[in-house]
Amino acid sequence: MTTPPRVLTIAGSDSGGGAGIQADLKTMLALGVHGMSVIAAVTAQNSLGVQGYWELPPQAVRAQLDSVLSDIGAQAVKTGMLASSVLVETVAEALTDVDAPIVVDPVGVSKHGDPLLAPEAVGAVRGALLPLATVVTPNLWEVEQLTGVKVEDESGLRRAAEAVKELGPRWVLIKGGHLPGEPVDLLFDGTTEHRFLGRRLDNMHTHGTGCTLASAIASHLARGEDVVAAVGRAKEYVTGAIEHGFPLGGGIGPVDHAWEYHRAQPIARP
Repeated sequence: MTTPPRVLTIAGSDSGGGAGIQADLKTMLALGVHGMSVIAAVTAQNSLGVQGYWELPPQAVRAQLDSVLSDIGAQAVKTGMLASSVLVETVAEALTDVDAPIVVDPVGVSKHGDPLLAPEAVGAVRGALLPLATVVTPNLWEVEQLTGVKVEDESGLRRAAEAVKELGPRWVLIKGGHLPGEPVDLLFDGTTEHRFLGRRLDNMHTHGTGCTLASAIASHLARGEDVVAAVGRAKEYVTGAIEHGFPLGGGIGPVDHAWEYHRAQPIARP
């Protein structure tokens, strides 16, 4: 039997199943890697928003990290919601000597605008976590939170990428989906830029998009793709997941992580 590539996610749990650890593991399964998890926080969350969250003790987060990395190892690591300065620093310390690509999704707020990172933790993300990142994947709000740069149109993406790159990651992927017009993301390594154009999809059910994209990038890196190819393939996967997002509860439903499977095996509905 062949062991698949292994990817470790370090993030918060989403009780509604659309984002966070749950989205990460679904993405990893869909893309053919073995997903492992370190839970940093637990949220009470549904399609309407985040009703509350509780951080795990730093020693519990560190114990999970040490347990997985000392025995199983990982071909890629993805970080998401880390909630507080002490958890950011705990995770960064544990990842310092990890010889694998690290994808950092600098989660600041939920899809509904609920805060998921303490304001005083932004400095820890900048100073401790981003210098370890192979790829960092901020949306436009997170760019402004990290750098103070506000992007209002596509012409501002390069300036945003340069500002984030100064914080130390090897590659920066600025997600421009909230800009007017057709969505475009900018991937930048300090010298060369790659633009990924997308389609504007008429579907409100997009919960978990950021988690899914970062996990898909990590999965393709674990499978041996270079950064540009990994981002391109991850974008294709998440575009399909958004297109097939479905209603759930009374608010914003999740993207469909199993959209390729469901396309081949349609769901029988009553």
